[in-house]
Amino acid sequence: MKMTLLPRSLLALLLVAVLTSPPAHADEMNWRHGLSLFGTLKYEPDFARFDYVNPDAPKGGAAKLSGFGGFDSLNPFVVKGQAAFGVLRIYDSLMATSFDEASSQYGLIAESVSHPEDFSSATFRLNANARWHDGTPITPADVVFTMETLKQAHPRYATYYANVASVEETGEREVTFTFDETGNRELPLIVSQLQILPKHYWEGTDENGDPRDFLSTSLEPPLGSGPYRVGRVNAPRTVVLERVEDYWAADHPVNIGSHNFDQIVYTYFRDTTVMFEAFKAGEFDFHVEGTPRLWETSYTFPAVENGWVQRDSYQSIYPERMQAFVFNTRRDKLSDARVRRAFNLAFNFEWTNENISYGLNQRINSYFAESELAASGLPEGRELEILEEVRDQVPGEVFTTEYWNPVHEDRRATRKHLRAALKLLKEAGWEVREGALTHTGSGERMSVEFLLVSPAFEPHVLAYKDNLEKLGIEVKVRVVDSSQYVRRRDAFDFDIIVGGWGQSLSPGNEQRNYWGSAYAEVPGSRNYAGIRNGAIDTLTERLIYAANRDDLVAATRALDRVLLWNHYVVPQWFRATLYAYWNRFGRPDPLPTLSLGFPDVWWYDRERAERIQTDQ
Repeated sequence: MKMTLLPRSLLALLLVAVLTSPPAHADEMNWRHGLSLFGTLKYEPDFARFDYVNPDAPKGGAAKLSGFGGFDSLNPFVVKGQAAFGVLRIYDSLMATSFDEASSQYGLIAESVSHPEDFSSATFRLNANARWHDGTPITPADVVFTMETLKQAHPRYATYYANVASVEETGEREVTFTFDETGNRELPLIVSQLQILPKHYWEGTDENGDPRDFLSTSLEPPLGSGPYRVGRVNAPRTVVLERVEDYWAADHPVNIGSHNFDQIVYTYFRDTTVMFEAFKAGEFDFHVEGTPRLWETSYTFPAVENGWVQRDSYQSIYPERMQAFVFNTRRDKLSDARVRRAFNLAFNFEWTNENISYGLNQRINSYFAESELAASGLPEGRELEILEEVRDQVPGEVFTTEYWNPVHEDRRATRKHLRAALKLLKEAGWEVREGALTHTGSGERMSVEFLLVSPAFEPHVLAYKDNLEKLGIEVKVRVVDSSQYVRRRDAFDFDIIVGGWGQSLSPGNEQRNYWGSAYAEVPGSRNYAGIRNGAIDTLTERLIYAANRDDLVAATRALDRVLLWNHYVVPQWFRATLYAYWNRFGRPDPLPTLSLGFPDVWWYDRERAERIQTDQ
């Protein structure tokens, strides 16, 4: 076809018209009732409720939960203080998550969303009925205030929302987030999860007439918009959430069958033994058991024998959480991958699992274990193509050897692994002198501290300590309260912690915060290990910009493989969630596939509760 050239003057006029013409009318935008990272949404625009809920669940009663440590603030968004559990329940988000569909969101404060094909922005149209608890409408100004305030309030939000270049009101009930890059399909979904804050409240004054300071701790019950509000507070011991009778979205499809308790009560304990005794006495209702020894030996009290307390386990379809001993590679002594591998060789998982955990644990060997995202065998196909791009930046084993954790099946195997560990340490410049592992250059003696927040890990670390000391490593174990632990962890003031990273079935932008070089020195980031690795940065971006599911899976497997062979952690274990509860409740049957759902979609069964009361 022959092209006809326009006169320059006419071309200039057309260009001006294009650049100055108003944006498409809202009615012409491609509005959606929800977002899905890949694929089609499960629920149609006119859906009545989520499939897993009981739409006839009664309202009433209380769900009593526990917390460990204490709290001194009701503001969970800032660096300062230790916020009370559950406070986030008072805030609604732009869109809501379902418990039976991965990486999907449905309208709540925002009744619909629109974004261009290149994902360069996302526009949300707010529900005209959305209200704060004081009756004030939720407006685009609240959304703008929230994003701008959170990015200033905490490094975690500054990094998580780093790609939000601007947010502005673009209509009477519309707000638009503009991103600093294109092709990142997860960004609209990320901002849809934003829990909205009330601008008029935080720019107002408290009951004493003093201006509120969002960046400070406070025990003043904040204003929210969600199904609960903060009721009675007795810091650092108790906080009570009360169901909002006139909650604006009580009959919204995403809330039918949910938020059934009149009260959710959190009681804090500073000692795990005292906490368990309180559960046995019925002072709180629901207990996740993190210690297999207790699960096997301590649930013989009368309430269990009488059927008042039920025990169960739950396994979601998400990848298993990588729980591990995490090295702080910012410390010179832990900066060499050979040293870190030597630590793994010394960890006798088999002994601790049999003697401490009653055989209930399974060794974890992937950051995405028990899912299609986990690396296995040797790389091939699309995964190999991706890894070839970083071949010169990754350990050679990535291409030649399937990752493995040492197996200590007997004492002979343990001796073999300890000899291999000493060999690696010698290659890294460490040797045993007068019983102490010593650096041949600096003369520094290897000494590490395991920083723990829960005494439940002490038996595992003490067993591990024995083997490490055989290598000449001095080991200290320190258990601190939750406030001190969070402060030290967020400031990267540790040698080794027990940490972990949960994963979804569609990993994305959060991976930057987990392993990205840009976050290695950002206080409060989840790059606990201090990873600065160009290959990992490249693979993370590959994952984020995956154009389809096959590319996402391949990039994730490649990332998994490179993380493993750099030995940033000593992988620990996983198991199904073990939990016990006082049988005062009803619950969906079956439970949703992505969450245990307590207390969100359980309900108080008055008849069962009265029966227990009578029997006692």
